[in-house]
Amino acid sequence: MEEKDLISVVVPVYNGQQYVKTCLEALLGQTYSNLEIIVINDGSTDQSATYIQEYPVKLINLEKNQGLSFARNTGMDAATGKFIHFMDVDDVVNLNYYELMHTAIVDTDADIACSEIINKARPQKSQRFKTERVYTATHDKLEATYVGKMGFVWRYLFNTDFLKKHALRFQEGRLMEDLMFSLPAVFFAEKVVVVPKAEYTYCHQENSIMTNKDEAHRKKRREDKQHAKDAALEFARKHNFEIPGVTTGKLRYIIKKWVT
Repeated sequence: MEEKDLISVVVPVYNGQQYVKTCLEALLGQTYSNLEIIVINDGSTDQSATYIQEYPVKLINLEKNQGLSFARNTGMDAATGKFIHFMDVDDVVNLNYYELMHTAIVDTDADIACSEIINKARPQKSQRFKTERVYTATHDKLEATYVGKMGFVWRYLFNTDFLKKHALRFQEGRLMEDLMFSLPAVFFAEKVVVVPKAEYTYCHQENSIMTNKDEAHRKKRREDKQHAKDAALEFARKHNFEIPGVTTGKLRYIIKKWVT
């Protein structure tokens, strides 16, 4: 297997000491070994930084918690790989994830490779692919990935030059930041390839950004979710397209999620 292309894997960590060892050991055990693992310690107050230092990774320590978007942007700025992947520390990828994703994106000369989603908490929101396939038309790219409904950035392997060309960045200061990175990325990509058997497992941990029950946090999450939705709709209006599962084909999306 050819591994000449460096893949940068950006892993933000905030008080993730219970997950960081499992995450880093899984990354270091990948069948594709030419990985630049960049861990952004986002002002953790637990033992995360100490644990991270035990592994051969590039560690960037932020003095105070700046948020997931800032951490991801910091990692993106530090990345030197031809391709880049954003990994959440409390999630899991299968051991040949990067091998499969790299082979697909290189063989098809795509801007983005899209993996399967295994949603442990809500299996009906998982997504599998039967065959590898390349999409180029706007509607086909958006429907194949259902990025408007599942905007998770961690399911994509991006060509780094493609991200730079379109100046794609995460909006800082907001929760629910994935959608307004992933939607423009899929829209601007000339080719998107979907990759069967490359499995990203979303573990939906307690007290994560998505599950934290603090009322102030919940309020901000609701507000930022609406902000992301409004921004996505405005982006679609500006570029004159419909968003499958959101502004069109809602029933088809629901049926697909429950049947597949």
